[in-house]
Amino acid sequence: MRIALGVEYQGTNYAGFQRQNHADTIQGQLEKALSFVADEPITLNCAGRTDTGVNATGQVVSFDVTKERSDRAWVLGTNTKLPDDIAITWARHVDESFHARFSAKARRYRYIMQSSLYRPAILNKGVSTYMGQYDVSVMHEAAQLLLGERDFSAFKASDDESRSFFRCVHFLNVSGIGPYIVFDIQANAFLHHMVRNIVGSLLEVGSGKRDKEWLSMVLESKDRNIAGPTAFANGLYLVDVTYPESFMLPKRDFLGPLWFN
Repeated sequence: MRIALGVEYQGTNYAGFQRQNHADTIQGQLEKALSFVADEPITLNCAGRTDTGVNATGQVVSFDVTKERSDRAWVLGTNTKLPDDIAITWARHVDESFHARFSAKARRYRYIMQSSLYRPAILNKGVSTYMGQYDVSVMHEAAQLLLGERDFSAFKASDDESRSFFRCVHFLNVSGIGPYIVFDIQANAFLHHMVRNIVGSLLEVGSGKRDKEWLSMVLESKDRNIAGPTAFANGLYLVDVTYPESFMLPKRDFLGPLWFN
């Protein structure tokens, strides 16, 4: 039988999602806990392999298992075996055609930054801090230049080995309240470091160092070397993954009410 799970985690203490032999990862912790509950080895598929330090409130994973457990047992039982910074938020028995990665139609990320002269004490692992003043409206206007299906080579990581660098961005909104600025982006899929590189480039525009035309030039150049710096990891959250309604998976957007859903 196949099970789908919703997962929430703070990525600060982990070397990303994907299992590694010599580093602690989200996948490694999940598979260890799930294997204990299942009483058999579990191997996970995930919707998006987040990087070192990146967080999630809407990650989705799936796995096959032979022993029957209730959805409630998968949530409560697994959470007792996980560290405090990883949690299962929901579980569903799903059709065997479901795959956490390949069934996904879109992924949504939010990047949260604080613009101030000091680092936060309470949210120091939940937001990224940048000094200076940033024009939110200018960044939002510039962000609209990146919508649609485009070649995002200029915003990929240097080690990205994707077969194609074309991605379709559905929306990219920039909003703010007080010292906080939120970048909300959804696309069919993302390249390695794509969100953080886009945010880093938008900050160049928002600070007044660059204009909107520069962002268009960066996109058209397909050259990572002329784009802005990669934004810090700890402000980035995978908040939602969209699947066909036929799978009837629950929605849980933890950051929605808090960060301008």
